[in-house]
Amino acid sequence: MVGFVLWLLLLVVCWPLALLALVLYPIVWLIALPFRLVGITVGAVFALLAAMLMLPARVLRGHPV
Repeated sequence: MVGFVLWLLLLVVCWPLALLALVLYPIVWLIALPFRLVGITVGAVFALLAAMLMLPARVLRGHPV
């Protein structure tokens, strides 16, 4: 909601810039999408590595989760 209000303010102050932002937003979102996917993948790999490193300690502890 805040983003929409800021865009409306920009529309009142400088309407060509607001229309340019409205047109460019989907393009920037599409360009950023592969970087988001890489970030999700890297996070998953680090979570897997952490789980593999913590597995011996969890097995030796013997407490049910």
